[in-house]
Amino acid sequence: MVYLLPLFTVMIWGGNSIINKMAATAIEPSAMSFYRWFFAMLIMTPFCLPTVIRQWSIIKPYLSKLAFLSLLGMVLNQSLGYYAGLTTTASNMSLIISLVPLLSVFISVPLLGKSISMISVVGGVISLAGLTFMLGHGDIGFFLHQDITQGDGLMVLAAIIYATYCVLLKRWKMPLGNWTLIYCQGVFAVLMLAPLWMTSEQLLPTQESLPLIAYAAILASVLAPWMWVKAIDTIGAESSAMFMNLMPVISVALATWLLNESVHSYHLIGGLMVITGVILSQIKKRSTPNALAAPLPKPHV
Repeated sequence: MVYLLPLFTVMIWGGNSIINKMAATAIEPSAMSFYRWFFAMLIMTPFCLPTVIRQWSIIKPYLSKLAFLSLLGMVLNQSLGYYAGLTTTASNMSLIISLVPLLSVFISVPLLGKSISMISVVGGVISLAGLTFMLGHGDIGFFLHQDITQGDGLMVLAAIIYATYCVLLKRWKMPLGNWTLIYCQGVFAVLMLAPLWMTSEQLLPTQESLPLIAYAAILASVLAPWMWVKAIDTIGAESSAMFMNLMPVISVALATWLLNESVHSYHLIGGLMVITGVILSQIKKRSTPNALAAPLPKPHV
């Protein structure tokens, strides 16, 4: 039963790509990004604010780092995901964001001084080849004669930003609890996203966007991180991290069912290559205690 915690968490985060795509026609990306964290912070404030006040002297020296982490993980990463939903499919979004663990391995080289094993390099080559195969609709030489679509490009950028966030979170390890870290970053996110929200043509959420905002704010931003923390405490970071490889599978299945997106052979082949490469890159991480097998729980795009 304890394995249901990471499974349910990954299922919720796997639905994020579906929410991103559905939100594209229901609410402006700028408003969606703001309301997600605005309502999440409203829910968390009664539980987290007393701790923040009590630990303010400990938190204060880390405010600049918390603000930068918020910019990467909550503002840029997730806003790019909502904008990407305008011009790409939920299936593509989920498969691209599944590259985050692999990208984290490579970004950790300059930022954490880690070394890369040959199997991680092989995994990287396989994943990138799979991504190219998928985005090129089966044409491995796609990028040689055609540009990437805007939405797919935004998702690649979002994956790089989130991977950098995960690595910096490891490098800037702070003496704060998980919920305090999430709450402080969430408050910064609301402040940073407010000016972007003010540029929206319609400031108030639309009727059809309310369930989407509720999903993103409550399930993906509050409940899923809580379950992920419990899962790590119960079965360990390494076992929990392996469940993340199910996320693109869940997302593609949901996109087929809920959005009627077509799944072609190049999705299956390219997606399998991406997941295989990511798993290969995690082999070294599972055998290295200090590796980034399971970064602090944060909602994926």
